[in-house]
Formats: sequence, C-alpha cells, structure tokens
Amino acid sequence: MTDSHRYAMLLSALPAHGALFTARQTPLSRIRLEQRLTQLDAEDAHTLRTLRTLIEWAEQDPRSSDQAVLERARRLIPTLPDPFARDLADWRLEMRTLICALRRRHRGEPPPSERRWGYGRWTEQVRRHWNEPAFRLERACPWLPEAARRLDQGDAIGVERLLLRTVWEHLERLHDGHHFDFAAVIIYALRWDLVARWTSYHHERALARFDDLVETALDRVELTPEAAA
Repeated sequence: MTDSHRYAMLLSALPAHGALFTARQTPLSRIRLEQRLTQLDAEDAHTLRTLRTLIEWAEQDPRSSDQAVLERARRLIPTLPDPFARDLADWRLEMRTLICALRRRHRGEPPPSERRWGYGRWTEQVRRHWNEPAFRLERACPWLPEAARRLDQGDAIGVERLLLRTVWEHLERLHDGHHFDFAAVIIYALRWDLVARWTSYHHERALARFDDLVETALDRVELTPEAAA
C-alpha cells in the first residue's frame, strides 16, 4: 500500500473538526487519535511527534528555561525531514517569540540584550523597534496589533482567543491543496491539539465557576441564624 493510499484511508476515518470556539470536546479521544496515527510510517510518525513536542504547550516541560526551549528548537527543527513540518514549526515559534516580546515590554522591560533571545526572522526587527506598538510588523503579522492592544488592556482571555484563532485560520489556509497526504495529517493533529487546548480552558473555567458557587453557598450558610445556633 502506498503512503498516499494509507493516509487517504487514515484521514477518511477521522471525524471532521467543527468550529473551534463552539467545541465542547475533541472530535475523538486522544487515545483514539493516537491509535489512528499508528498508520503513519516510522519517519512521518517521528516527524509529527517531534513537531507536536516543539510547538504544543501541553508538550512543554514547565521546568525548562526559555533558553533551553530555544536551543532545543534550533537543534531539532533542521532535522525534520519534511519541509512542510519545518516551515510550520518555524512559523509557530516565531509567533511565540513575538508574544514573548509583547509580554516583556508590557512588564516594562527594555529591549532584549541577548544576541539570540528569540527564534526566527524577527528578533532584530523587534529589538530595533521595541517601542513601536507592533514592532513595525503589522503587514507581516496582522494579528500582532490586536494582541498588543489586548495585552495592554489586561485582557488575557482575549489574547489567548486571538492566538488560537490565528493559528486555526493559518492551518485552514494551509489545508488548501493538502487533502490526503502527510501535510493533511499534520494539520488535522495540530487542529485537534487546538481544540483540546480550548476545551480544557472551558472545563477549567467551569470548575472555577463551580468552586465560586460552592464558596458563595458556604458563606451564606455560615451567615444564617440556623448555622450560628
């Protein structure tokens, strides 16, 4: 069986993604997705695993420093044999570098002094135009001005929604011309990761809301005369 035939069968068996922000759960479980992905050949499976490890927050070790993450990316991305995967990794890590710069500036920090402080094409541009709202990258990164504005407003949820939407729409654009090949598998898996990330936030907010309601109820019980008696 050829790779194209194998991947056509794989993708045909995967349920379609719906809209990102209306999702309440992923289209299939993580276990079921990983079972489907065992149909990848060894090289493609390794490429996808490496890519997801590099760019998905759920795969990051919170104990790693920014510098360690950057050095790992610089070491691993050139080893990816698939050019589509390399380009996508570059794009996501450049995006993360720009968000890092916005947050550093929002905290009142000066331009980075480290020579290799971030990843990709824009590090020197950011350093030169540190005090410009979007580092003069509005045309190259149309999402950046809104991200800067929301961050300055303290709208953390708005920033997160913007970033998720930007990545989702980028993957949708890339999907044109890729329907039954390895690139289509990459796009599906990364969109699955975005849905998993968004629905986990929804679940966490629901739990926080439940905790608030419980705390409020307990406060009310403590204030009633019957409870005081």
